[in-house]
Amino acid sequence: MATKSIYKNVNIKSKDLTKGLINALEYGMGKKAKEVIFTKAVEEVKGEDIKKYFGVR
Repeated sequence: MATKSIYKNVNIKSKDLTKGLINALEYGMGKKAKEVIFTKAVEEVKGEDIKKYFGVR
């Protein structure tokens, strides 16, 4: 999700959509995020290393 999208105004034009939004927010309030477990090796690659991976000199 783009970070600027959280600053956008939302116009809700019907009562049904308003109730749906409120229900979704209330439902999500009590939920915890799931723990992420990496199953593959993770490596941070920067600058010159990227060029080496792609064979650029």
